[in-house]
Amino acid sequence: MQTMGNTNSMFGLKRFSKNKQNPIGSFANNSSHDGIKTIEAVKSCSFSRKADLCIRIITWNMNGKVSYEDLVELLGKDRKFDLLVVGLQEAPKENVAQFLETATSPTHVLLGKAKLQSIHLYLFGPKNSHALVKELKAEKHSVGGCGGLIGRNKGAVAIRFNYDDIKMVFISCHLSAHAKKVDQRNTELRHIANSLLSRDKRTRDLTVWLGDLNYRIQDASNRPVRSLIHNHLQSVLVSKDQLLQEAERGEIFKGYSEGTLGFKPTYKYNVGSNDYDTSHKVRVPAWTDRILFKIQDTDNIQATLHSYDSIDQIYSSDHKPVKADLCLKWVNN
Repeated sequence: MQTMGNTNSMFGLKRFSKNKQNPIGSFANNSSHDGIKTIEAVKSCSFSRKADLCIRIITWNMNGKVSYEDLVELLGKDRKFDLLVVGLQEAPKENVAQFLETATSPTHVLLGKAKLQSIHLYLFGPKNSHALVKELKAEKHSVGGCGGLIGRNKGAVAIRFNYDDIKMVFISCHLSAHAKKVDQRNTELRHIANSLLSRDKRTRDLTVWLGDLNYRIQDASNRPVRSLIHNHLQSVLVSKDQLLQEAERGEIFKGYSEGTLGFKPTYKYNVGSNDYDTSHKVRVPAWTDRILFKIQDTDNIQATLHSYDSIDQIYSSDHKPVKADLCLKWVNN
């Protein structure tokens, strides 16, 4: 677990101490929790054949725009992975699926997809891999009033499937915005988990959450935050990340793992640049875009994280994409 010590008050960062409601459902509980386990990426391996299954996972809030060139950049040149999972938020209505299929066509084919308005999730596998996929099911869950009509671009989509006898579920979600809505995001996560996970009694070997979770940096003022990032000291801010704080309190993501937040906060950028927001809103930068995973049976399946990073070479959105390379191996095969 990443150390969450005190942060110097000169940076305008305050200790977070706010009473929370008890978590509901099976998503988290207050008894004997350790928060999110932070995993250091093992970069020496590039989709090693020593693994039984290698997965590239990507999440990106597209800000309503798409270009084929951006999607090619998003997927990268190294296509040695077995499965590719792409979660999108604020995706435009047209061309996304077609562009993704075209961009992946030299090596991979579309196995499944799930959509809830602007929230998308796509699963790709190697050519001729359809026979390895069983029990594939796409699901969705809206959050917000009136059955999701209010705040209708928030919610989650999921794809669950069995691939070569490994049972997996991937959940792409977009939660409520703004720093003050921590409790609301926690509640949305629990509702999504109860809808898409708790009601399904089937076992899962791997569960992955990805998306614009919208958790911000708690009680931090803009200028000090930007100064730390400019001086490559963003690691100082990790202890004030709302998502990690809420997990440490036992509110969310019990038993999950995440890579080290070594990359710069992925929101909010000026579109077309690598500069943080200079609009009248002047948003405080934050790690809104995340990928978390959980192995159910650690005695039989070993997971190795080989990368967890932002993709800074894409400029068309106010968010930077985030990618993770995760390899699984049967321990007692």
